[in-house]
Amino acid sequence: MKIVILDGQTTNPGDISWAPLEALGEVTAYDYTAPQDIVARAAGCEAVIMNRAPMTRAVMEALPELRFIGALATGYNTIDTKAAHELGITVCNVPLYCDKTVAQQTFALLLELTNHVSALSGTVRAGAGWNEAIRMSWTTHDLFELTGKTLGILGFGHIGQTVAALGAALGMRVLVHSRTKRDMPAGCEWADFDALFAESDVVSLHCPLNEETRHIVNGRVLRLMKPTALLLNTARGAVVDEAALASALNEGVIAGAGLDVLTDEPPKPDCPLLTAKNCVITPHIAWASRDARVRLVQTVADNLSAFLAGTPRNTV
Repeated sequence: MKIVILDGQTTNPGDISWAPLEALGEVTAYDYTAPQDIVARAAGCEAVIMNRAPMTRAVMEALPELRFIGALATGYNTIDTKAAHELGITVCNVPLYCDKTVAQQTFALLLELTNHVSALSGTVRAGAGWNEAIRMSWTTHDLFELTGKTLGILGFGHIGQTVAALGAALGMRVLVHSRTKRDMPAGCEWADFDALFAESDVVSLHCPLNEETRHIVNGRVLRLMKPTALLLNTARGAVVDEAALASALNEGVIAGAGLDVLTDEPPKPDCPLLTAKNCVITPHIAWASRDARVRLVQTVADNLSAFLAGTPRNTV
């Protein structure tokens, strides 16, 4: 079997192995493939492995041997799944490889906003402030205790559930809203959408990106939040109206935001969040621990192996 990896550099910058896929066929791996080069690089391949490379109807129709698309990700919004189904191409994602890693990064963003570790460390290392103080303790930032505060979670898949468990372990009240109302586990309460944003001290986004969720967090929703509230997004950038969020931060409508995702990645220079007040941004790395990336490659290989055996799994 001929297998091409179109954009493998993010998953494997050289510190892990493609061996699980290489055991299944002849693998050609590219760090990055421009959209206009996808057809040429995937020509003759039965399996395409990709992260964000756009797999459009036109691309699939130009690859008659293609039978399998394996996403190196949980999200698959760059794959035209309707076209794939119509063309008889199986599409599989990896739903569980990074739930713990993303939840950990969610709290890293939250703790940066509440405890200001990097900012305070920077002042100490620069020899400013504490070094000249006469007191044992010195700070330029108010600290924010999470125990007793309310954590609102929008989207309650595996990552949302893990974040909920971490919040509960810190003594937070946990509110949940998701597309489908369900019975809540111990320590969690169901909330209507508007109530989730109005009552929470921290709102964490874990919903998929689709036409229903695009800009689901907009100016109206942000104005429901407390002026002391924090917004976290480790889902997809476009679930948030970035202009509205920048305005809400700059005008004090909410107190801060911690983001691992943006609408355009890498961001364009005019992205309003790059200069917004109290906004912590990391470069879409919540999923990318080495442990998670090893699991990711193995699961993509397992998906392909199951497909070859006639028992496809993790299909979308």
